[in-house]
Parts: sequence; structure tokens; C-alpha cells
Amino acid sequence: MARRRRRGSRGRRILGLLLVIAALVAAGLAIHQSKPSWYARWWYPLEYEKAINRDARLNGLDPALVAAVVWRESDYDPQAVSPKGAVGLMQVLPSTARFIESQDDPPPGNARDISDPEVNVSYGSWYLRHLIDLHDGSVPAALAAYNAGPDNLRKWWANATSKGTELRVPEDVPFEETRRYVTDVLDAWPVYRQAYGERLGPAA
Repeated sequence: MARRRRRGSRGRRILGLLLVIAALVAAGLAIHQSKPSWYARWWYPLEYEKAINRDARLNGLDPALVAAVVWRESDYDPQAVSPKGAVGLMQVLPSTARFIESQDDPPPGNARDISDPEVNVSYGSWYLRHLIDLHDGSVPAALAAYNAGPDNLRKWWANATSKGTELRVPEDVPFEETRRYVTDVLDAWPVYRQAYGERLGPAA
């Protein structure tokens, strides 16, 4: 009889622990969805706001959008290097930096210094503006091109057109990583605007 009571007591403790864990998970999800200010500032950090504000203004971008791209690309790590060789805060490829430098209106800085945070944000912001203009002002399409490359986006557009449909971004993008990327940046953009309004300049 005593052994049976001990088993029952242990079962109640396990059940109680599971209920506590479930409550904590539910509370965590609720906080993540509502994104109160303290949580937003913890989950979505902001650094290098001087460079972000400057280059967003120079390129007619919302600084909060640039901040969201930096967060998604590198989590504000200026030493970040991707497996494909993209470097810095905005994960600019050296080949992309050389392309930018060859244009008629290149941003301040030198492609050789693309790992420098100031140059990286300068080049990354210019390139984001270039992609937005290239895709008729569509930020989602520009973000997809920023992540997967303009050539891939053109292929997806052509494939959709050949089927008599339009490519919805991010819903119809075949790369899961790119779909997540676009969604993450679009979700983070208004959070950065709300959480850091006093540190990020007005939207362009």
C-alpha cells in the first residue's frame, strides 16, 4: 500500500512539473507574439545606428528596415562570414561589392574594405535600394533577391509567368530559406520601428 502511494505521489509531481512547463511555454509564446518593448529590445538588438541612419537616409530607406536586415543577416556581428563568403553586418559578397563599386553612383567606401562595418552598411543599404528599384518598389521581392540573388528571383518570375500566374513573395518562393528570410525581415521591420523610434530616424 505504501509503495502504491509513493508511485501515485511521484506521478502527481511529474504531472505538476509538466503543467508548469506547459504554462511557461505558453507564457513565452504569448510574450513573443505580443513583443512588449523590453522583450523586443532583447530579441531584436540595435547597434551601429549612426551608420544605419546615415545610409538609410542617403538611399531613401526606412532605417528600421535596414536595422531588420542587419539583424537577420548577421545579428549585428561585424565579423560574420557566411559559408558562401558573404561578410559583415549586411552579409555582402565581395563580388557584389565589386559590382556596386562599378556603378555610376557607388556609395561611399571601397569594396576592399567591405568587412568594415561602416562600409558594409553603406554598400548593403545601396544594394537594397538598388534591388527595390529593380523590382518596381517591392520590398518583399527586393528582400528575396537580396537573400537568394537577383538571378534566382528572375528564374522564379519567369517560371510563374510561363504558367500564366504571378509570383507571390514570399508565399511562392521555392527556397524555404528565402521564404523564412523575407518573412523574418518583414516581421522585424515594424518591431524595430516601434522599439527604437527614438534612435532610428523617420521612415523615408
